[in-house]
Amino acid sequence: MQKIDPTIVRRSIAIDGQLLEYALRRSQRRSIGFLIDDQGLRVSAPSWIALAAIENAIRAKQDWISSKLLQRRERALQPQQNPLPWGDGSLLPYLGTHLTLRIWNTRTVRIDFDPVKGELHLHLPPDASQQQLQTQLQQWLQAQARRLFGQRLPHYAEKLGASYHSFALSSAKTQWGSCTSQRKIRLNWRLIHFPLTLIDYVIAHELAHLREMNHSPRFWATVASIYPEHAAARSQLREQARTMRPLF
Repeated sequence: MQKIDPTIVRRSIAIDGQLLEYALRRSQRRSIGFLIDDQGLRVSAPSWIALAAIENAIRAKQDWISSKLLQRRERALQPQQNPLPWGDGSLLPYLGTHLTLRIWNTRTVRIDFDPVKGELHLHLPPDASQQQLQTQLQQWLQAQARRLFGQRLPHYAEKLGASYHSFALSSAKTQWGSCTSQRKIRLNWRLIHFPLTLIDYVIAHELAHLREMNHSPRFWATVASIYPEHAAARSQLREQARTMRPLF
């Protein structure tokens, strides 16, 4: 069992409408220090420096912090493998299962979905490139994500008794979702690869930020009020994201 350091406190700070979590450690050092590791941002500060001064120092370093966190998260989310080539018979992760890709050589570009057989029929010219194929697949997946997320968001917003300003898709490589202080929700379209239970968890998570712009016990209680299985879903999402090969 990992030993808990009593000198370290988990805190969060809102910067430009986004929540930044960090671990604060009080020590005998003479100045404020910053470290980015696998656990995120770590701040060390003398015991006599006020919290307000520490948070001002974080804001002054926010560009550097954001850059380093982005680099760290991208490395963590992206397996060290090249994307798979697509062809007839390839399996496309979709809502926790797989669709079989069927490619037809035709003059007209279109995609037909057969939910009964679990097949996605992609019609392309014979000389279509791998990039063109990937573009059509990605556009189809994004359309499905926009439709599905647009259905699930109002459902959980109603359960929470809250309203959001707007919703948009995200292509971020480091976040599954976000909620700003302007009540704008963004959800990563790549969630469409995962089961609906994990999609619902991310939606409940972001909507809960309408009540609590932090990750305090009150925030997690808010998530639990509309999605009780959040802890298991959070763990499963991390594991599936870690093991999935890059697709595009």
